[in-house]
Amino acid sequence: MSVLESVRSVLWARRRQPDDVIYGVALAHERFGPNDLLRQAREAEDAGFDLVCCSDHLAPWWEPGDPAPAHCANPWVWLGAAGQVTSRVSLGPAVTSLSHRYHPAVVAQQVATMEAMYPGRAFLAAGSGEAMNEVPAGMDWPSPAEQLGRTEEALTIIRRLLDGETVTFEGRWFRTVGARLYEVPDRRPPIFLSAFGEQAAEIAGRQADGVWTLADPSAAPAVIAGYRRSCERAGREPGEIVLQGIAAVDDTDEAALDGAREWKPILVKDHYREDIHEPGRIQENGRSEVSDLKFKAMGLFSADPQDHVRKIKGLRELGATAIVLMNVSGTNPHGTLRTYGESVLPALRER
Repeated sequence: MSVLESVRSVLWARRRQPDDVIYGVALAHERFGPNDLLRQAREAEDAGFDLVCCSDHLAPWWEPGDPAPAHCANPWVWLGAAGQVTSRVSLGPAVTSLSHRYHPAVVAQQVATMEAMYPGRAFLAAGSGEAMNEVPAGMDWPSPAEQLGRTEEALTIIRRLLDGETVTFEGRWFRTVGARLYEVPDRRPPIFLSAFGEQAAEIAGRQADGVWTLADPSAAPAVIAGYRRSCERAGREPGEIVLQGIAAVDDTDEAALDGAREWKPILVKDHYREDIHEPGRIQENGRSEVSDLKFKAMGLFSADPQDHVRKIKGLRELGATAIVLMNVSGTNPHGTLRTYGESVLPALRER
């Protein structure tokens, strides 16, 4: 077994063979209540997904009812419950912000607790977040450079705490005094960093066990290359390369698209960089800036399972070792999971 294969077998206990691609589903707290999402978690495991993750938001991408119901339950409370209704899948947030709303010591405690309760199943996917979740919690939204600086400081603290250290840390943005975890799991949960650009990919190469980026064929190659270069400079083997996209299955292609249009704002780059935090404005930006054509190109919206299979195979060619699809079907979420279990995942795993 190579070093890379060994790393992967440690990070993802459910990988069937060292070179297998992991398939995961991201569940949307913004769109569904926590009990519905527990049902989706069970259905995802039954469908054969390897991983179940969930969004971590204080606010949704739209106002309630315009154009869809809005929720946003606490993801870490929900993940603890999801572990009770599943038995196999890996579990974690995608992604938890390390900018302000959570202190890194609290994040470390949360993921360590998950791993203690569900050994071999917990992971942390982290990022710098969005103003929509941090500004309402009292933060002046920082520049991109400060976002990255905060994220790297937080990752340093989290890694050291999960390694069992007692941590006194005096950073520019975060501080700890003799902090330690008193529930340290036998396995350190893997940490993945969300990266939309090469600077975040650089941090992932130094600090994380893998990079988590958008399933965008025009942008992902540069992020992946930047991550690999950073790993090489740090003398580390590259870990997981996770591509996350969006998917919906319905009776027709148009129905699949129509049931997911509220998610257009996730494609507006300024929502990740600028102080734009009102859900109504965020939704309006999505409507005005993201055409149906662009939205369709960035997602998997089809009634035909083979369309999903073909597009996911294309993502594998970008170098993904794991592919995570957010279930954005507002009208057929359970049917989407069922179709993946019956038709899509079996086709992807054929050798």
